[in-house]
Parts: sequence; C-alpha cells; structure tokens
Amino acid sequence: MGLIMSEKLTGELDPRQYSSLTEVLHYFTSTHANRPAYSCFGKTLSFTEVGAQSDRFANYLINEAGLKAGERIAIQLPNVLQFPVAVYGAMKAGLVVVNTNPLYTKREMLNQFADSGVTAIVILANFCDKLAAIIDSTEIKTVIVTEVGDLQRPFKRAFMNFAARYIKKMVPAYRLTDVISFQAIIDSAISTRTDFPRGSGKDIALILYTGGTTGAAKGVMLSHDNLIANMMQMRYRCLEIVRDGVDSVIAPLPLYHTYAFLFHCLTMAYGGNHNVLITNPRDLDSLIGTLKKLTFQGFIGINTLYLAMLRHPEIREIDFSHLRFSGAGGMALSPAIAEQWRQLTGCEIFEGYGLTECSPVVSVNPPSRVKLGTVGPPVPETEVKLMDDDSNAVSADERGELWIRGPQVMLGYWKRDKETAEVLTGDGWFKSGDYATIDSDGYIKIVDRKKDMILVSGFNVFPAEVEEVVNEHGGVIESAAIGVVDERTGEAIKLFVVRSDPGLAAEDIKAWCKERLTPYKIPSAVVFVRDLPKSNVGKVLRRELKENEPDSTTS
Repeated sequence: MGLIMSEKLTGELDPRQYSSLTEVLHYFTSTHANRPAYSCFGKTLSFTEVGAQSDRFANYLINEAGLKAGERIAIQLPNVLQFPVAVYGAMKAGLVVVNTNPLYTKREMLNQFADSGVTAIVILANFCDKLAAIIDSTEIKTVIVTEVGDLQRPFKRAFMNFAARYIKKMVPAYRLTDVISFQAIIDSAISTRTDFPRGSGKDIALILYTGGTTGAAKGVMLSHDNLIANMMQMRYRCLEIVRDGVDSVIAPLPLYHTYAFLFHCLTMAYGGNHNVLITNPRDLDSLIGTLKKLTFQGFIGINTLYLAMLRHPEIREIDFSHLRFSGAGGMALSPAIAEQWRQLTGCEIFEGYGLTECSPVVSVNPPSRVKLGTVGPPVPETEVKLMDDDSNAVSADERGELWIRGPQVMLGYWKRDKETAEVLTGDGWFKSGDYATIDSDGYIKIVDRKKDMILVSGFNVFPAEVEEVVNEHGGVIESAAIGVVDERTGEAIKLFVVRSDPGLAAEDIKAWCKERLTPYKIPSAVVFVRDLPKSNVGKVLRRELKENEPDSTTS
C-alpha cells in the first residue's frame, strides 16, 4: 500500500513547546535581537525593531481600535516592511489575520471581506479607491492606511510617497472617512503592553483563501498549532543547509501567499535569518538590478520566475558565488529549468509540495538528496497514502489521489461545513485532489490535479504530462493543456503554447508529441499565444483557458 509515515519532531524542533504564535513571535524577536530581520527598498529592520513596532501596533488594535480577540483583520499589502509588522501585531492582539491579494478587484475584495466578516483592514493607499467603492457593504469599521514609503527613513519616505502619488500616479483618488495612518501608529507614544492575549493553540490564527483555480475560493482556517507545526517541519528540512542568524534570503514571492508566508514570516524568522523583500518581482529589470547589489545565500521562487530570470539578458551579471540554496514550490518545477539554474549558479533547486489546507508544506526534497521531478519525501510527523476514486488504497507505484494526515492539516473551511466534510475524513485524512505516485525511497511525484484530468475516449490524460513533453522542445517557452468537447472522443486535448521560435508550427509540436506520447495523449489542436494566464504567484490558470473556450467540437 502507498502509505508513508515520517519521523517525529523532538527537542528544539518540537512544536509542542509553544502554546501559541504569540510565544513564537516573542522568541524570535527577543532571541535574535539586533540581527537584520527584513529589508526593503534599502531599509533594514532588526528583530528588535520589528518586535517593538509590532507591539506598538498590537497596542493600538486593542486599546485604541477596541478590537477583540477572534475578530478578523484583513492585511492587503505587497511585500513591504509594513507586512510583517502588521501581521505580527495583529497576531499579538489575538486577531485572526485574513491575508488579501493586493491585486484583487472590487468584486473579489467584497466577496472575501463579506465571507470572512473582517472588521478591520490594513491596506496600501494604492488600493483604497477599490475599498471605498465596497466598504459600505462590509463590516469594516477600522481602516488603517499605509503608503509605500512608510517605515523608510523620513526623507526617503517623503520622497517615495510623493513620487508614488503625484509622479507615478499610482494612488488613485479615493474618499474614505475616519482612516488611520499606519505610520502615525508606529510613530505614536502609545504605552507598550506586553501581556498580550496568548490564546490557545487551537484558535484560528490565519484565514487564507484558496486561489480558486478549480472553483470558488474558500477560506482555509489555520490554527496557531497548524502554523507552528509546519514552521518546525519546514525548519527540519532547512537545518541541513540554512545557517541560523547568518543567511540572507531573497523573498520575491508575495507574503500574502501561504508558501512565502510560512517560509519568510515564520521559518526564516525563527532561525534569525534576513529576508530581503522584493515588492514587484514582475518588474524583472528592477529585480535583476536589486540582486546585482546584494550578497545572498538563499533564493525562493517558482518555476515561472526562474524561467523569466534565466531568459533575462543581464542574469549573468548577478554574483551567485554565495548562493547555497534555492527553493521552489507553488507549481511543478521543470527539470530543464532546474538544470539551467544549476549550471548558471552551481546551486540545485530543492522542490517541495504543499497546499493552503496544509499550512502549506507536505513534502520537500532534502537539499543533499534532491530527486528532480519529485517533490521529495513527506516532512516529519506527516503521513501520506494513495487512494483510488472509490477511497481504496493503491500501491505506491500506481497513480492515486494523495491523502495527507499531520499536525499541519487545516481546521476546515470557514463557514463551509459541507465542503470541509468532503475533503476531511473523520480520522483526520485530507484528500488533496492531486494524483501522485510514491517511489521506493518515499519520494512523491505529483502527476496532476484531479480536476484538471482530461478524459479522451475513456483514457485519463494528465495535462502536466503533455506539458512536460512539449516544454522540452527547444522552441517552446511554456505550454498549457486543457480538455475541450469533442463529438468523437468525448474530450480532446487543446494545447496553448508560448514559443521562443517564431517559425515553430502546430504540426511541429504534434510531430514532437507523436514521438514521445501515446496517440490519445497527442494534442488535437495547438494554439500559439503570447502569454498564459497566471495567478499572482505565477501558477498557470488552466481554468481561465477553459472558461474562454466555446462549448463546441474541435476541428
């Protein structure tokens, strides 16, 4: 049977030594004191400074805003220094943090705020026009506004905020009443309280909304215990290669996303490591320019970011001589891209796998024993098994749905008991919705999303398998496969391709596939596009491609 049970966490790694995240936050802001914690736009905050500022923010939330433990607060910020300060302060105040994508539309903001019942928000001024349009339909009473230059040195702060508002026109006009300045809170002389409500490890600490790539987004409830356990599980893998209190890690992935949040806001902070926040990784010229100026030991990205960087003309001007570890998650890592990165930097990428519902980390490749094409063995205190569609166990070398059990598995979906019961069994197993295999060493290979599977003439076709083959073609940058209605076969495969060779034709792709795939896996239609739709962390959104398809047969 495809059942794997991993080792226990003991000693310094035992998550049970902490009753809540309040204790964890106190540990790393006091233990690491004057070490650098976070940098952004050239300004660095030490752990002591982050601790003091988050204390001040927590005091404001409790004493001035009158918020009570258990109330929800939305944090709608990109990667700026204000993010960890606001999150830590909210957690110290006993609030439930609702991380919100800064790029959300008004409709998406309203849906999330109404569903979670947030009563307060910390928001970048750039997005306040959208909030103003929907706030009357929410329960939000406390609005804390920050500007991009806040927490920078006074002169630079004034310049950055002026430039964002009046030169770059990045702050649309808005009308909100009774807003509070984040910078003013941090600058205020509010007396510092240290007896913050500790709460229970079973309390909800965070509500993260699933990306909605396979349907409507749901609020995932993660407890203090969930996050502490997953922090230690990830730390177990990191101890082999990350040097506590020494290493600087580049943080280009958005902190509001579960993967970056766990890694940078908890795991690296616990070890006293320095996180360099990249506010807009889509601006590749700026990202490359920033990296040219830095000495860093770690870089955390996803497949699409690695690909974009490798194709940048100035990538070889970066000093990678100090780089010792690179991580990937959030989507499948292309072996070809991993190899190109290794050749360029001398550093292997260790890929992991997780889901928002698992805080998120389930498995990670050990840095010294990376198996390309896999997501590694389960992290400690995690059980996994493979099940068929009738909930019967299958052997490890067969494809089956990956079920997961461990201390990092969510409490459930916010206000969605029916959906929770569909994915959580009575004895604690979470049904991931991902097809996988497990090799003899316990390494997991994710085959594809169960909901993305294409049924061609009764045969299961996994889009990722087709895409992997196509992406090996020298003239292809990336691709995405979806199922479309076909009168003859039920479904057929339609392939969207971003090409680097403008002379590449559809027939070339089909001929390439014929040499490497079973006939029913060969795309019946190939469409060349400039870009593929992606989530804000770079995951290809096959759902959007399908939604744009007419319900008609393929030619």
